[in-house]
Amino acid sequence: MQTEIPDGRGEAIAGSSALQRFLSGRFLTGRPSVENARRLEKQIHDFASGGLALFWQRQGIYFGAALLTGFYYSVVVAIFSYLFCQAAELLDSFVSLKVVRRRDRSLRQTRRLLSMLFLSNLFSSIAVATFTLLVARMEGPEEHFTSLFFLFAAGLFAAVNNHQLPQVLAVRLLIYGGLFVFIPAYDIWTEGPYYGSKMWLHFATSIFVLYFVLECSMIFLRLYQSGLDQLEELRTERDKAREAFEVKSQFVSVVSHELRTPLTSINGALGLLRDSDLSKNPESVARMLDIAHKNSQRLSTLINDLLDIQKMESNKMSYNLAPLDMAELVNDAALSITPYADKYDVRMNVTRIDSGLNILADGERMMQVLDNLLSNAVKFSHPGGEVQLAAYQDDDYAVLEVRDFGIGIPDNSRHLVFGKFTQVDGSDKRSHDGTGLGLSITQQIVSDHGAHIDYESEPGKGTRFFVEFPLHSVSKEKG
Repeated sequence: MQTEIPDGRGEAIAGSSALQRFLSGRFLTGRPSVENARRLEKQIHDFASGGLALFWQRQGIYFGAALLTGFYYSVVVAIFSYLFCQAAELLDSFVSLKVVRRRDRSLRQTRRLLSMLFLSNLFSSIAVATFTLLVARMEGPEEHFTSLFFLFAAGLFAAVNNHQLPQVLAVRLLIYGGLFVFIPAYDIWTEGPYYGSKMWLHFATSIFVLYFVLECSMIFLRLYQSGLDQLEELRTERDKAREAFEVKSQFVSVVSHELRTPLTSINGALGLLRDSDLSKNPESVARMLDIAHKNSQRLSTLINDLLDIQKMESNKMSYNLAPLDMAELVNDAALSITPYADKYDVRMNVTRIDSGLNILADGERMMQVLDNLLSNAVKFSHPGGEVQLAAYQDDDYAVLEVRDFGIGIPDNSRHLVFGKFTQVDGSDKRSHDGTGLGLSITQQIVSDHGAHIDYESEPGKGTRFFVEFPLHSVSKEKG
């Protein structure tokens, strides 16, 4: 099953500056785009919903700070700073509501909302910093208890509540931390006190407290990121369980159908044989036996496929590797499939065989690979058509190629071709028998041989399957 993000696949953020990459959230993880987008969406939602939940707490903080400033320092500064913070608060709440109530789940919209959150919180940080700086100026040199305590409270509040988005947390701590150092440093610069004075003590204390705030921020950030990782692991396990359930359901459905059909035919044929006078109708007897024989072969094929799948999934598939002449393999496979192709009125044509071409492989398993590829090519060819088989050297690879000129494979079906219990039919009306296990088994066998299988197809014009084996594997084994 393919997962898509609406409007987000292959999207590039305009420009390539560090700020744009920072705002887009690309630095958050190195994960694949789907997982990264899902993670980022949760982060901004957690941030926005948490911010809205803390609205009245922030109102209390702003009101208390303004009340203290107006009573002890200046009513004008208190009113101005309070209104400035309220403007920032309204912008923050507006953006947070947009995030929480969003309907567009595209990656583009997620990044857009992330940028809006970043800018609104930048404005909010500037408002708090301006408030604190005005109070510090009114306090004069040496004593900055109120202003620095305001900054400490703002920094700690950010550490505890803004850890969902490292971008926002970083800009808040950068502004608050810079101002935390600037206020006592400015007093030292303008007053020029000796090193044993309180101004230097305040400066050293500010550095110590700033380190404490930064350490708290990292603790909360790591805890939140760890929670996201655990959530992603749980989601992955849930998806695996769902996939396993789907495979199980497909298994039961396919196996039930594939078992029921031949068993019904066999039972019917045997019932007719039992109830009929065999001596009076020998042609009917032969036909019934032929039906029973063909359906017994279908059952045998299904059981063998299921046993191969079970061995592969439990890593118990064994191979007898030995140098294998590809010319002999191709000729044997073409000869073996010819009676099957004749039933579909399809010609077999060996177009090219390079002499002296050997690979290290299990001969029986390679015959199984070619049998699967050739039988599929025959089934999906048009009556009177042709299937081509070739073995040749291409650079450092030995290539097995099976080509048909039939209905082809529809676009965007690559995830179905080598899947378990899946079939791809290039027509709207035509259906073909099979368990949907053949190509999955083929791919695993090829992979176990250190080789690679792929295909090229054009609907309505045919399909080319090819298997590439590294030539050096034989020489390595001999050495």
